Amino acid sequence: MRIEELVQEKLRQVFQDESIIFDKSRFAGGLTNYNYIMNIKGVEYVVREPGGMTDQIIDRKVEMVNNCIASEFGVNSDCIYFDEVSGIKISKYIENSLNIAQANPSSPQSLEAVSNLMKRIHSFPKQFPNRFDWQRELSKYEGIIEQQRGDLFYDYAPLKEQLVDFVQKNIKSTILVPCHNDTVPENFLIDNTGKTYLIDWEYSGMNDPCWDVAAYMLESRLDAEAIQYLISQYFGHPLTPQEEFKIKGFMMAQDLLWTAWALIRHYYGDDFLEYCTMRYERFRKNIENITQTPHYPLSSMVMV
Repeated sequence: MRIEELVQEKLRQVFQDESIIFDKSRFAGGLTNYNYIMNIKGVEYVVREPGGMTDQIIDRKVEMVNNCIASEFGVNSDCIYFDEVSGIKISKYIENSLNIAQANPSSPQSLEAVSNLMKRIHSFPKQFPNRFDWQRELSKYEGIIEQQRGDLFYDYAPLKEQLVDFVQKNIKSTILVPCHNDTVPENFLIDNTGKTYLIDWEYSGMNDPCWDVAAYMLESRLDAEAIQYLISQYFGHPLTPQEEFKIKGFMMAQDLLWTAWALIRHYYGDDFLEYCTMRYERFRKNIENITQTPHYPLSSMVMV
């Protein structure tokens, strides 16, 4: 059964209505998955259609647990159906909301909202059952690419070795707290009351909180002023050398990790080559610059 047919079947089962047609006319975004807004019996929902290869990339059982924890603590949209086998998910649409990419990710209001929400998540009194380890995830992705008979970039291996060397030399201690691990501005929603939500918990797990901070800076391409404002809001003090090295190391790790992720989607047949190349070129630029100048500025690292 094609995934669109399976989504339609699930919609009919959940809402007990055989006349429902899976309507893809209102696309709500997504990279890992594709999300669509549907009005069903007068209520608006976000219906998730899993993307290609996500059955190998994502542990849906773990995601379901973490998704529930995030909802329990009031930071997630309300999920009414989650299929841990297929990855199909149906959530209540957050009325009168914008994602922070639309609302300006570098405005002081957005940076305060994002910082406060990340601190709240990183302080959850309940732990996630899994650990997000970027090196283990990267190895998994490389294995999938090999199974697809795909190729890596010609200088991938030596540059990855430089990154691992940088991390081993400069990141001496990490802490583990509940993290989202995909803090792109599109995943933050803010409604007309000012309440902020963080959605899409596929990659969530226990990790160092600097990963989430680094991801937001990188994915939003914050300028120097916005980066300093986010740092002041989240940390409450200038970065220590250890925190700065963590953020720099994690930025480069994210670009390499999502390069491999995008290669999986590319070899599957999806249109991800431009995205993949952008991330890898930035990784290449940053690892070469930081190897020569460890104090290479964060604001330069986010630029493509």
